[in-house]
Amino acid sequence: MFTNGCFDIIHPGHVDYLERARSMGSCLVVGLNSDASVRRLKGALRPVNEQQSRARVLAALACVDFVIIFDEDTPLELIRKVRPDVLVKGGDWSVDRIVGREVVEAAGGTVCSIPLLAGYSTTGTVERIVAMHQRGGNG
Repeated sequence: MFTNGCFDIIHPGHVDYLERARSMGSCLVVGLNSDASVRRLKGALRPVNEQQSRARVLAALACVDFVIIFDEDTPLELIRKVRPDVLVKGGDWSVDRIVGREVVEAAGGTVCSIPLLAGYSTTGTVERIVAMHQRGGNG
């Protein structure tokens, strides 16, 4: 199993997604966008947590077997090296848009998109924190 992402502020949606991804196979490898990669994808104010902290939190999850940090904008080269049997992304990605699909399918593997747990996003969490701070909240 292979999946990838920024995993900047881990929330229940991430945990649910990673647990379901892991349940599809015997080993889950998570490709983690480096700090530089996250900045290019999400903007100058991200990531909130630096890559070693994000990797440490991911590695502590029972469902995650390996975490590999990659610096490119996409995990294509990492997927070529890992050669997973199954490539998984969240439901916000259609299978035809998943980076590495051709590599995995050409090797006889499977690519799938699984539904995300509604109501959770790192962007939403950051927006709530900023709004609370602006209102003078102590959260």
